[in-house]
Amino acid sequence: MSRVTARRPTRRITAAGVISRPDTLAVEEPLELRIAGTALTVTMRTPGHDIDLAHGFLFGESIIESADDIVSARYCAGTDDQGRNTYNVLDIELRHPVPIRPRGFVTNSSCGLCGTTALDQVRTRSRFPLPSGSPRIDSALLATLPDELRSRQTAFDATGGLHAAGLFTADGTALIVREDIGRHNAVDKVIGWALREQRVPARDLVLIVSGRASFELVQKAVMAGIPVLGAVSAPSSLAVDLAADNGLTLAGFLRGGTMNIYSGADRITIDASATTDPCYPAH
Repeated sequence: MSRVTARRPTRRITAAGVISRPDTLAVEEPLELRIAGTALTVTMRTPGHDIDLAHGFLFGESIIESADDIVSARYCAGTDDQGRNTYNVLDIELRHPVPIRPRGFVTNSSCGLCGTTALDQVRTRSRFPLPSGSPRIDSALLATLPDELRSRQTAFDATGGLHAAGLFTADGTALIVREDIGRHNAVDKVIGWALREQRVPARDLVLIVSGRASFELVQKAVMAGIPVLGAVSAPSSLAVDLAADNGLTLAGFLRGGTMNIYSGADRITIDASATTDPCYPAH
């Protein structure tokens, strides 16, 4: 059985009657992250690319500054009721040990940094000022990137239950796409990949996410030096404030040929044929 998807029995009610058949679901399992044997946190995630997830998470928490700060990452012993390794405990050895404050809660799959409300916290932790006015990306090209992201969501095709995040160049080339049941995990996975590929700060890249642009996703983009974030759905008010405060280009409701630009419009080139309509729909 795949660790990304699982089959479960279901009864489907249709106009033609009730059909009993198995359904394919996205797997959600806990991943415990340890630092030198000390438990740091537990996050609910879809298994796969756990090393990238750990890199991205530790980077976002300012525990590491580069991939070189991690000496090793290994799965610890952990078995299910049939004696099989669950691969749900990952122990990280740091090159330079730092004080670890264990988190006394489980990070769920819908929220990465629940309860964080201070913009100043991000400003003081962010290492990479975003370059003004670059990269430039055409609005028509930006509008196509969610479809490019969607075309690479293989597990979503089977389950309909996974978020995705992808890093693209300004000319629309997809560098990496990751899926996860948690939107913040998907972003951690692509940032972790970029960190390990020496692409952080990612000042020339565009981050596209399949859902909404929440505060924690904007925070992760800012921390990684990503200048442009595009989301299929809406941003929150705090996400917009954080983006504007840090000079991040934030576009929401990327659907078809339309979008809302909430901050950093100087990086987006708008087609000259587009007209300004004083009365426009909110979405």
